[in-house]
Amino acid sequence: MAQISTAAPAVCPALLYRDARAAIRQLTEAFGFTRTALYESEDGTVLHAELMWGNGIVMIGSRGRGGVFDEAVKDAGPSGVYVAVEDPDAHHRRAVAHGAEVLAPPADQEYGSRDYTARDLEGNLWTFGTYAPKGPETTG
Repeated sequence: MAQISTAAPAVCPALLYRDARAAIRQLTEAFGFTRTALYESEDGTVLHAELMWGNGIVMIGSRGRGGVFDEAVKDAGPSGVYVAVEDPDAHHRRAVAHGAEVLAPPADQEYGSRDYTARDLEGNLWTFGTYAPKGPETTG
């Protein structure tokens, strides 16, 4: 299960799905995200949802609602999102148990990470691994 942090993330990927409800279900059940917000229209369309992992948030919405963002990404291909996890092998087992399509099983990488890659129900790529970007080094 994802741990929830109170630190606000500075970067949040935003993905639109034809079936946002199915995406939320897969991301929470198979990949262990925690749903922290869900806003729906009167007809049940997902206007905005937030799924959390650590201090990171992925924002999810339904395609086809109109607006600048929806129009700009209507012909966009799949996206790729990287998520740092402590135990990629256990995470992989959970994903497989929930029927996730795994493109690359857990493997050690030359740069020191152990990770695997899966595809969600609408083609987005999710890589889960031990590499945790630290940002620029500071001196002083």
